[in-house]
Amino acid sequence: MPQRKRVYYGVSIGILMLETYFERFYGDIGNAATWPFPVQYRIVRGAVPNRVTDLLNNDLLEPFKEAADDLIEAGVDGITTTCGFLSLYQQDLADHCSVPVAASALLQVPMVERILPKGKRVGILTFSQEQLTGPYLEKAGVDPETPVAGLPASSEFQRSIRDGDDTVPFEVLQREAIETAEKLVASDPSIGAIVCECTNLTPYSHNINQRLGVPVFDMVTMVHWFQRGLSPQNFTQSVHS
Repeated sequence: MPQRKRVYYGVSIGILMLETYFERFYGDIGNAATWPFPVQYRIVRGAVPNRVTDLLNNDLLEPFKEAADDLIEAGVDGITTTCGFLSLYQQDLADHCSVPVAASALLQVPMVERILPKGKRVGILTFSQEQLTGPYLEKAGVDPETPVAGLPASSEFQRSIRDGDDTVPFEVLQREAIETAEKLVASDPSIGAIVCECTNLTPYSHNINQRLGVPVFDMVTMVHWFQRGLSPQNFTQSVHS
């Protein structure tokens, strides 16, 4: 296999981080303990939540390209990000980078739609329903008519991320996430699975699944799938041992 010059060895996933200061709990993409494989982070300065959730009015593509280039030059085999709203840059980053890019958990929606029973469809759980408009969905190949529910603007979930408050208890954020997921499913009986746009919702996916009884896909499921393609398990070792 061709090897390029590397600073990192054995790191398949490079993660472009927003500039944030809230607590990233176990299960969050930005908590390195979440991953059973090595990852490498790069903070994109200036990419604060208020700007990244409004990319239609804030151009941050070049800083993300530059940060991706740094990770690739150092040796990662694939690039992902810590915000689902970066679906807007999916094609631009994929065209620019010399390694595969999976910018958003929303990329899973079309695949999940195809595995559900007849009459069932995906519902999207997002940071902000008001801001997750058509362009963000379309860039990920998602039908703009897909049901979406977001955390309320008054929620501690939104506030703590926007304000960089790391003092909000896990239980408070978990309760808000579950309540929003319950409203999403209650609003449309055809919803047979949830895809979480927001990477910060992943610590609560298990509890949402247990409460609602539907499959939940998030950035952790996305990155695990991505990493297994970038670095497949070597089954021949056990065959020849």
